[in-house]
Amino acid sequence: MKVLVTVAEVAEADDEFEIDGLTIDDRYLTFDLNEWDNYALEEAIQLREALGEVEVVSVTIGPERAEETIRQGLAKGADRAIRVWDDELAALDLLDSGTKASLLAGVAREEEPDLILSGVQSADGAFGATGVALAAELGYQWAAVVNQLDLDADDGVASVHRELEGGVEELTDVELPAVLTIQTGINEPRYASLRGIRQAQTKPLDVKTPEELGVELGEPVLSLTSLAEPETESDVTYFEGGADESATQLAELLRERGVDA
Repeated sequence: MKVLVTVAEVAEADDEFEIDGLTIDDRYLTFDLNEWDNYALEEAIQLREALGEVEVVSVTIGPERAEETIRQGLAKGADRAIRVWDDELAALDLLDSGTKASLLAGVAREEEPDLILSGVQSADGAFGATGVALAAELGYQWAAVVNQLDLDADDGVASVHRELEGGVEELTDVELPAVLTIQTGINEPRYASLRGIRQAQTKPLDVKTPEELGVELGEPVLSLTSLAEPETESDVTYFEGGADESATQLAELLRERGVDA
């Protein structure tokens, strides 16, 4: 059995950063494995531990820098990894969910996995559409926002609990091959061991271009037109000084606001 896990590298800006046109300089950014994808990867590894003969392959779309992130998955237990990129992708401002799905589908057609796990969304774009779009591209069954997974590999059926709106949960069976988007909290992602980190450096990490995958990129659907720091409004009073001085200032403020014992 083969499980393909889609993972993404996401960037988080420091508390203090500078915007230069349409970019934030890398020195203000921290790159890491997308949180939702981390849970999807852990779920795949746990399936292998439970079932035995399961190959876990991770795939990402990103520049060479992303290899450091994708090797986190190899260090945690993925067997091998694939990175998709070329100069044409690098020239795009943003990758829309449809383009991502087409590229990931190209990998899936080569790999022929029994199951594809994807995070519900990415922490940067948060569209929550790539996994479902991938299922549509491949013609696979799918289930979104899965928070519990029981897999019957012999019958080729995944029994899943999925979150619906209003706190409602749905229990449904999905026939393989299928795409499942994984919600945070489904498991407890492991930390990479020192041994795993060393082994990750020698595990296969292949680089594929869209052309090699038979994917022809269309006109960009999304473009970045502006970048600005969100405005924040707050009514916060900050007290400076020691505990006694701060307590006195707080008491005065409460009296001013009509809160008086």
